Amino acid sequence: MEYTTTDAAGTQAVGAALAPLLQAGDVILLDGDLGAGKTTFTKGVAAGLGIHRNVKSPTFNLIKEYHQGRLPLYHMDVYRLEGVGGADLGLQEYFNGSGVSLVEWSQFVAEDLPQDFLMIRLQKDDDDFDRRKIIFTPHGDRYATLVDQLAQQLHTN
Repeated sequence: MEYTTTDAAGTQAVGAALAPLLQAGDVILLDGDLGAGKTTFTKGVAAGLGIHRNVKSPTFNLIKEYHQGRLPLYHMDVYRLEGVGGADLGLQEYFNGSGVSLVEWSQFVAEDLPQDFLMIRLQKDDDDFDRRKIIFTPHGDRYATLVDQLAQQLHTN
């Protein structure tokens, strides 16, 4: 599924629309260039989960945990793990835990990822700085159903 937004608020709104559909143990991978909107999307998911803290990219912390919402949110930015992987981070505990894991730059921990996940690619538009194409690619039945539910929700709003 593909969805286009015209500004940061729209990107956050898509994340917020996804949030009510999420369950404990869901793993969402966020892919895209620097400035593509990965953290902006995560802010929307956090708001949709009822997390009202300021969400920032965890680039230097690697993982930020937010426990104030309907489900805990584990926001990971593993960009700094290029070439070393995430074997020592205990990612499986997060992925199998009671919250939702959002992983930016997941290609750097590919060997640590579960078999089933939802890949979300955010692409900047060369002609319109604020426009984003958001591409959802489900891996596994759970995520195929999730994308179908999200598509219905986005098309009815």
